[in-house]
Amino acid sequence: MEPLLLLWCALAALFLGHLVEAQPSPQVQERISAAIKAAANSTDINYTAFVNPFIGTDNDGDVCPGASVPFGMAKFSTDFTGYAPAGYVTDPTQMIRGISPLHDSGTGSSLGSYGNFEIMPLLCPDGFTTCTTTLEARERFRKNNTDDASPGYFAQTLDNNIKIEATSTRRAGLERFTFPKGSKPFFVLDLANDLPASFGGGTMDIDPEMGRVTIGGRWEPSFGPSFFFYQAFACYDLIDNGTQKLDEYGVWTGDTYGLDQKALGQTHLNLSINLIGGTPYQSGALFSYANDPSEVTIRVGVSFVSAAQACENAETEVGDASFEDIVNQSKALWQDKLKRIEIDVANTPENVTEMLYSSLYRSFLTPNNATDETQGPFANTTSPYFDSLYCRCFRTFYPLMALHSPIDFADIVENYIDGWRKTGWMPECRSNNLPGWTQGGSDGDNIVSHFAVTYHNEAAKLGVDINELYSALKTDAELNPPEWNIHGRQVNVYKEYGYVPFAVFDPASTGRQTREGSRTLEYAFNDFGARQVAQLLGNSADVETYTNRSLFYRNIWDPSVQSDGFKGFMQKHCSPQDTNTSHACSLQENNVNGFYESSSWEYSFFVPHDTAHLIELMGGNDTFVKRLDHFFSAEYFAAGNEPSFQTPIGYHYANHPAKSVDQVRNVVFTNFDITPAGIPGNDDQAAMATVLIFHLLGLYPIPSTTQLLVLSPFTPKYTVHNAFLNVSTTVTVANFDKRSVQKVIPAGVPAYVSNVTVNGVPAASRCHFDFYDTFRLGGEIVIELTADKDAADSCAGSLPDSLSSGGFASAR
Repeated sequence: MEPLLLLWCALAALFLGHLVEAQPSPQVQERISAAIKAAANSTDINYTAFVNPFIGTDNDGDVCPGASVPFGMAKFSTDFTGYAPAGYVTDPTQMIRGISPLHDSGTGSSLGSYGNFEIMPLLCPDGFTTCTTTLEARERFRKNNTDDASPGYFAQTLDNNIKIEATSTRRAGLERFTFPKGSKPFFVLDLANDLPASFGGGTMDIDPEMGRVTIGGRWEPSFGPSFFFYQAFACYDLIDNGTQKLDEYGVWTGDTYGLDQKALGQTHLNLSINLIGGTPYQSGALFSYANDPSEVTIRVGVSFVSAAQACENAETEVGDASFEDIVNQSKALWQDKLKRIEIDVANTPENVTEMLYSSLYRSFLTPNNATDETQGPFANTTSPYFDSLYCRCFRTFYPLMALHSPIDFADIVENYIDGWRKTGWMPECRSNNLPGWTQGGSDGDNIVSHFAVTYHNEAAKLGVDINELYSALKTDAELNPPEWNIHGRQVNVYKEYGYVPFAVFDPASTGRQTREGSRTLEYAFNDFGARQVAQLLGNSADVETYTNRSLFYRNIWDPSVQSDGFKGFMQKHCSPQDTNTSHACSLQENNVNGFYESSSWEYSFFVPHDTAHLIELMGGNDTFVKRLDHFFSAEYFAAGNEPSFQTPIGYHYANHPAKSVDQVRNVVFTNFDITPAGIPGNDDQAAMATVLIFHLLGLYPIPSTTQLLVLSPFTPKYTVHNAFLNVSTTVTVANFDKRSVQKVIPAGVPAYVSNVTVNGVPAASRCHFDFYDTFRLGGEIVIELTADKDAADSCAGSLPDSLSSGGFASAR
């Protein structure tokens, strides 16, 4: 046999072997592919049918595929052993702990987030006292190739043939369990165990007459100080509006050292935190059903306020609706969100359609809308309230929302402003309703400033006070919090030195003295956001102040540092007070000191508001282009790291947009696909989802501005609907050729932008246009493509804006 044929056979055998253990069910992809084919001949398109919730559930994508509505507080998913921050993982070697109603999606907490109130269906043929209640005892493998999900629905079958299904509303849902015929259904409900094993005490009560279990307690956050606790509650209605009957019921307790006790007929638990530490003291409810029903439906409500409110949420949001009713209601909510971007399905490659709508779906999964479910300083607030805020997504998540969903955007922005009202600073990260760790700067500044520059004319109608928004921005920019690990910035030393120094003496505030290089760069861009809002408010003095401070990035440019033949890099700088010469203060080999989850190579390209001057620092256009080429060929580019998001389009600023088109094609097909491993790492509140959407649409946004960079779309035509503005914008791609939609564009295939017109008028540049001239007005944009790469490799007009070249000179 020929060597190549031998290799192919070996690979095929490996692939087929993998399919045996594959998750999810192959039927998921078959169903999606069939829906895309059918839609090519339909005028009434169901966009929810194109969504694959399992994309990003492998390769540390940390996506939750569970049943949820848009921005749902409740996300019903099974929880697995091992590394499973979102509860679910595809790895068939991991075991199911139970299904629970609270999860985050796309977060990278190594211990996981939420996973409270797990319930596990059991077969206990020898009776109540023999049921496996403790965590390790009850865990089971799934039945392979049975995992199923679609918007508003989740299902999985255990290896004992018990099928688990779930559907949801914003704060409630239904769980349906199908048991093998002739078996008696038992369930264990867990009070103490959550994904990060952080139980801080709680209570549980069984009301056998109502057929109801109420449960609640305190837990530590997954991404924040461990001495904070949040509260959560659930209400489990067990008798399905009187159609089911309980048989035995009671409580259980256990640990990992041999304790495993059940108390038949007992109805109350009240357990404090285990002060000696170690694994949580386990406890919960155990119950069974009379008459051996093969199907059991349980209604679940959740709350962050009280068990009574959890029950009210279940009664008002689910009531006596059937499982199918709630699935259909959820799908209708998803259809409303997904139809805001409509593409030419018939002429778009199928994988692009699936990637786009699956990504759009994930862009509405988080943050979690917990309005009216507030605690701590936000208790009883009248503002919208969202949990699970992760600000590094400011680059693409919120700019996409600005195109099609300003009402949702405004609610989240008002939530940021309310954070300033209640705590003194806007949140940088909110994890489990508690302050989370600051990663970059006060990146909420760029979120609210992007809203301001795009919707300041409508802000009052959208419920946002622009003056309050600017006051919150100024607080972040000027007032040092006593503890800047959890919000705000270390602005005192930043203003004093013009950068964040290494090993600086700071007698006024506390925080981890790391990330000096990346914090300086992020702080500078935060200041640019403040500058943009000051400009639209006509505050010329603040415009000057924050323009100057946004240029502080220049203060950490070290022209003497060399790497791979290139000279000049962003570097953390030592404090003038630091006289210790034994430690390095430059490019670190392990890329830990100075740059958060990144390197100097990567962060040295992060100056979105002044790339023109960055090009000068790097030696001019030719050197800048060579350096970009090397950045990608040397594999320093990290597609899964937000500071790199704009870098593939950096060629635009050097007047080589055709190279940006090539690089974006390469980035997409090297890092994204329609498999569970189809995103390059943690989704980070749909940051990966939304950067992919922009790539597929042939656009890239500059945060805190209204400028959009123009690329080559992966679809021949799409329309973005903005119901609030009552406008629709259609982008038509002239000379589109499906053959261009691959990693390397074949010679002779049109893919490069030769001309752009907006409502029949030639654009001033084929590299960029403005939100105010396009998606805000609605109408027609035509992007004309050519196969002549050389002819298209210039902007044929102005380059994208940079402060140093006179850009961003006035507000729109």
